[in-house]
Amino acid sequence: MPETMLIKDGDKYGGKYVATRSFKDKTVLCAGTNPVEVVKEARKMGAKDPVLLYIPKKGIIHIYPVRNNAPLEFLTGFTDAFI
Repeated sequence: MPETMLIKDGDKYGGKYVATRSFKDKTVLCAGTNPVEVVKEARKMGAKDPVLLYIPKKGIIHIYPVRNNAPLEFLTGFTDAFI
């Protein structure tokens, strides 16, 4: 299975939220530690519906427990609560 690169220079953004214009245009518009501010800045830069990613610090693994029969909505769009 080929690797998928979400953004270039990911090491540079470790521990930060990153906004791109879209899933197709992966150019980083802005980055920071506050997801709300990152989205606001991306919108100021003309991105109508920016894509927000969190880039973990190198060597950090995120683990999300998923309980049996739990609704999976929390896996998609959970950042809407912050925006």
